[in-house]
Amino acid sequence: MIDGALACIARQGVAKTTLDDVARAAACSRATVYRAFPGGKDAVLGAVVDTEVSRFFSALAVRMGAATDLEDVLVEGMTEAATRFAEHRALGFLLESEPELVLSQLAFARMDSVLAVTCAFTAPFLGRWLDQAESKRVAEWAARIVVSYLMCPADGVDLTDAGQVRRLVRLFVLPGIRALGGAQGGHSSASDAGGRGQATRTLPINRSPSTTKGEAS
Repeated sequence: MIDGALACIARQGVAKTTLDDVARAAACSRATVYRAFPGGKDAVLGAVVDTEVSRFFSALAVRMGAATDLEDVLVEGMTEAATRFAEHRALGFLLESEPELVLSQLAFARMDSVLAVTCAFTAPFLGRWLDQAESKRVAEWAARIVVSYLMCPADGVDLTDAGQVRRLVRLFVLPGIRALGGAQGGHSSASDAGGRGQATRTLPINRSPSTTKGEAS
């Protein structure tokens, strides 16, 4: 039923999708859909969102978990996230036909919630090379970069291309981490942690408070 609802949304959007449409796509009766989701259409849509979020984070975990250094974990995570969003047919249709449904979730306090959930999930993967505070800060940077480029694409920057993401990480993200660590008097560098095969290296410990909006923007 979830996949049936997704197919309907990808074809005609949320507003035009009915429970009858979902039932037909799932090859079941409307009554069966109601039994599974007593809350009706809203319940179905809620389940779709929950399922897709779970699928997204599961895919992210596989890619980030296989990384062998800091550079790789950033590249793998950002590339996978961008690819999952860019290739999501239902999300793509909504951005074109019902953008308010998506964009409303990426503004003001709701964006803060999205970043908080994303950072809470991804920071532990970065924690293999960074301390806790720095992991949260870098996770937020990476999330903001992905959202920014997906919402406002730029010529020459394709976050679904691992090579382009690696270049971006090397030019901007790793130097930023090194600069923050250096400001705290650390003794190792981002290039050390980002180098191939340096899985056990650590970056300078940053004891400053967690990232604010202004710092990450």
